[in-house]
Amino acid sequence: MGGLFSAGNLPDNVTLNHFFCANCYEIFESGRENGMKNHKLAQRVAQISPFQVMAVLARAKALAAQGKDVIHLEIGEPDFVAVDEVAHAGVLAIQQGKTGYTSATGLPELKQAISEYYLSQYQVVVSPERIIVTPGASGALLLMASLMVNPEDDVLMPDPCYPCNRHFLVQVGAKASLVETSASDGFEMDLATLATHWSERTAGLWLASPSNPTGAVLSKAYIAEAWEKVRELGGHLLVDEIYQGLVYEGEDFSALSIDDDIFVINSFSKYFAMTGWRLGWLVVPEWAIEGATKLAQNLFISAPSVSQYAAIRAFSPDVLAECEVRRQTMNARRLVLLEGLRTIGLPVVAPAHGAFYVYVDVSGVTQDTMAWCLDLLEKENVALTPGADFGVKDAHKYVRFAYTCDGPRLKEALARIARFMAS
Repeated sequence: MGGLFSAGNLPDNVTLNHFFCANCYEIFESGRENGMKNHKLAQRVAQISPFQVMAVLARAKALAAQGKDVIHLEIGEPDFVAVDEVAHAGVLAIQQGKTGYTSATGLPELKQAISEYYLSQYQVVVSPERIIVTPGASGALLLMASLMVNPEDDVLMPDPCYPCNRHFLVQVGAKASLVETSASDGFEMDLATLATHWSERTAGLWLASPSNPTGAVLSKAYIAEAWEKVRELGGHLLVDEIYQGLVYEGEDFSALSIDDDIFVINSFSKYFAMTGWRLGWLVVPEWAIEGATKLAQNLFISAPSVSQYAAIRAFSPDVLAECEVRRQTMNARRLVLLEGLRTIGLPVVAPAHGAFYVYVDVSGVTQDTMAWCLDLLEKENVALTPGADFGVKDAHKYVRFAYTCDGPRLKEALARIARFMAS
């Protein structure tokens, strides 16, 4: 038995959300026959949903291995790699033996560089002591959940949102409370009703701008209003700025310009194209530095040292100039995709003003986006992400496009999708 399960060939009582590949099922069956029924995982594992897109990705890779020309629009990873000067700085760090542990909160030189970047780019004063360098933004999210959320608490998030945010809360015994949003409002949470979703167990509100999966950019006025209401309700506000810098319409700003008590997460993965380097950061208020440092010491020891030395170089003028060229390239791709989707009749339902995503309504052609994405992949070798990965309300209506390939490939993908829809 090998290959990917489809909805039609799953064993009885097994769904795509249980296993993505036949090999996984074989391992499970073998383990069960050998007494695995006595091996119990922690209950939190069952509360974490797998990424449906991983089923798409696994099949896309299998097709590519067969020689198929697969166009990947499913994974949120830029097709660029780190700028050469950054990579060379990493190599130099290895050659110089700079591979040991660093301070738990990050290299002082890197924290200083990030601080200076906030000042020069966003006119915000952020002391280096408030910056906690982490193993990726994922490490920052785990640190944030551990720092600010108690067991049995809940945190408000818009539906849809990045799914791992919910899962980090599970790790600390808490949960996410998703607040319904609508396409007509650009999937922005209605702040006028925020208090109606708040309870005595609500710890805070987590937002993202630019957003995954919609590509929407929140305004400074919106963040300021959210902070005012959250502060009145006695909670904290976290703004995920992982896609900061990749803004094409609207203001590119930091929530730190509004108040020092707002928590902000950022990353070197997107704008700086350093995904596998696993490096991010969390900015905390002065009063949270000691607690964040203590947790970082215990959770991570330190972020990867080689990545940190490389990242210092990322803030040099020549590297930032190259990142700006790439941003303009991303914007050109965005315009190609938006125009192409309009031409083939697929409605874009969120203002795709940032990141590298477009959120699309396909309910006119399917009521099951997972099956539709897998069928599209099989017949036309185009890989997309089903909306169910990001939310609950009407998730079956949507798919996410990631414009992480060049313009000609995007046009080819659109032609294939049009042919698929017509068949």
